Amino acid sequence: MKYDTIIHNGTIVTVNRDFDIINNGLICIKNGIIETVSSAPSDYIPSGAAVIIDAKGGIIMPGLVNTHTHLPMTLLRGIADDLPLFDWLNRYIFPLEAKYMNPGNVRLGSLLGCAEMLLSGTTTCCDGYFNEEAVAQAAFESGIRGVFGQGVIDFPAPGIPDPSDNIKTAARFVDKWQNASSLIRPSVFCHSPYTCSEETLKKAKQVTRSKNLLFQIHTSETKNEFDMIKSKHGISPVKYLERSDILDEKTLLVHSVWVDEEDIRIISKHDSKISHNPQSNMKLASGIAPVPEFLKNGITVGLGTDGCASNNDSDLFKEMDVAAKIHKVNLFDPTVMDAKTVIQMATIRGAEAIGLKDETGSIEKGKQADIIIIDTDSPHLIPMYNPVSHIVYSATGSDVRDVIVAGEIIVKNKKMLSLDIEDIIDKVNQLGARIKKEL
Repeated sequence: MKYDTIIHNGTIVTVNRDFDIINNGLICIKNGIIETVSSAPSDYIPSGAAVIIDAKGGIIMPGLVNTHTHLPMTLLRGIADDLPLFDWLNRYIFPLEAKYMNPGNVRLGSLLGCAEMLLSGTTTCCDGYFNEEAVAQAAFESGIRGVFGQGVIDFPAPGIPDPSDNIKTAARFVDKWQNASSLIRPSVFCHSPYTCSEETLKKAKQVTRSKNLLFQIHTSETKNEFDMIKSKHGISPVKYLERSDILDEKTLLVHSVWVDEEDIRIISKHDSKISHNPQSNMKLASGIAPVPEFLKNGITVGLGTDGCASNNDSDLFKEMDVAAKIHKVNLFDPTVMDAKTVIQMATIRGAEAIGLKDETGSIEKGKQADIIIIDTDSPHLIPMYNPVSHIVYSATGSDVRDVIVAGEIIVKNKKMLSLDIEDIIDKVNQLGARIKKEL
């Protein structure tokens, strides 16, 4: 067989079922699919491949999966830091979104966000925002894989001045993108149980159920949210969502910080998934999600960065490092959230959480060729005794050298091939200067 692309001379961290690590790794790709994963002498290269990539002793691993983003919010990076969530949203974010998040700016911010993720090794994302049509279009242009959710909320929002149109807008988005691209999968993103009525939640969930798609929602993020739902409905946010028939295997609960033992059992029973966003939770002082308990109860947990206005970056390597350490210190146990577990959360578990485990998240024959190469020839990565430890505790997104999505080289030698990054940066800086004048 003649292959399109061959990757060789690196250490493959497969993240397959056995978490195999292959020294002197060789990967052969045909039509965007991984055909061969094996070990071979570093100087052995099957003949006939159109593209040959020498990993030069670096780490070859699955592309990272970011399970929660708000891509256009790159435009609001650092604009209102060090505030409680409700103040941050109501005094700054919502007003700025209403004024500036038109389709053109949403597309621009999304292009920047896609570039940031791809350059730092994320090949798949799960996004939720308003004017999501522009987000999906930007993602398509960038070559990233993802699940994209049209935002739903019960008050005027960018692109939806009349809240009564929120479900119709989401349904139109789903219909347009369901079969438009092999890389783009539509979804619906309800902002939260406190900004969406029970009727809205049920109607939005029905849109996704009818198409077998993912339903996303911020849930139990803060103590204020927990108290608000408990005061209004007499039960926790998770129990409220269960009562409203929202929970199932296609529901992604984002944050899930303020949950009790019964909530955890409910999430597990319905096989709902969780997106863990530790840096955003820390920055907004939301708390620490009980991820080790989630895992003990068989709940699928992926990692997310959240939007760049509350993190303030999309580097999933940093998220892995924090996810590993915060739970160790919180539980006074250095053995919890080991590096292997955290890598799985950033790859195969993240893919499972957003419904893409059969396509991406591991390096295995028959899967999509979503692969990154980490350049380990830097002082902070030398010596390397354990590549798994290195990925979580030493590497950062800036160490990613090459990025491949569905067999296409998107980043080569740390340079974007799919987007004009200089033009994007110039336009974002111009918009940022206009916003800054009004602050």
